[in-house]
Amino acid sequence: MQQQSNSSTRRELYDVVSNIVICLFAIINLFPLYWLFASSFKNGSDVIKMPPDWWPKTFTLDNYTEVFRNQPALRWTFNSLYVAGLTTVLVVIASAMAAYAFSKLRFKGRNVIFVIFVSSMMVPKEVMIVPLFQLTQQLGLVNSLYGMIWPNVAIAFGVFLLKGFFDSAPDALREAARIDGAGEVRTFVQVILPIVKPGIGALFILNFVQVWNDYLWQLVVGQEKNSKTLMVGIATLMQDLNPNFAYKMAGATIAAVPMLLIFILFQQYFTRGISIGAVKE
Repeated sequence: MQQQSNSSTRRELYDVVSNIVICLFAIINLFPLYWLFASSFKNGSDVIKMPPDWWPKTFTLDNYTEVFRNQPALRWTFNSLYVAGLTTVLVVIASAMAAYAFSKLRFKGRNVIFVIFVSSMMVPKEVMIVPLFQLTQQLGLVNSLYGMIWPNVAIAFGVFLLKGFFDSAPDALREAARIDGAGEVRTFVQVILPIVKPGIGALFILNFVQVWNDYLWQLVVGQEKNSKTLMVGIATLMQDLNPNFAYKMAGATIAAVPMLLIFILFQQYFTRGISIGAVKE
């Protein structure tokens, strides 16, 4: 009994220490985000003040007003939401259909094609920038939002991620649906697809954030001011000679908020997707 009591005490102490360490790491990682938000509401001189003010002494919205007045920030925000949202929806649809085919359908060369397709993840996107831009230019999609969208739709990562979830779906469900007279499309949409919702949620978040932060390709394609996305537009603020760092902090905050909202809205799907994908029954 004494040994069990000591073991229980050590386990509780370990849990307390682990929670404290996790909280410390969380605070350390969240501090830059807090500093970004707090600095965006300060006067320009207060951002570089030493010692710093941990909370704005003079709370002001002038920095945000200046961003939207001097720059087409609303247009940039719309461009980013449109590009990231539409790209992610198309990626989820294409990846789900391809993953279902690789997982549940039987056709010649399936495994070879899948290996070749997944192997494309080892090729950096920067290597394909020149041919992609030439193709986009020939199609007349430069300075177009669709020029930023279509090259990002067919990605191997989404197929690779969702295939694992489709593999975990019992084949008996598909066979039962076929016996009841359901076709392949109905079986996919109504029977199998609901089972992999956690994976779709995880893919949605990961791809939305990736496209939202896709600075290089959006910089190459969106050359005109009104065709820029928020990330590219905010980067131009950082290159500005304006010494008001609070103004630049406000721009960076505008770029960060949509990603936080997307993660909060889809957090349960992301968490379930990661946990289910990590544990195979």
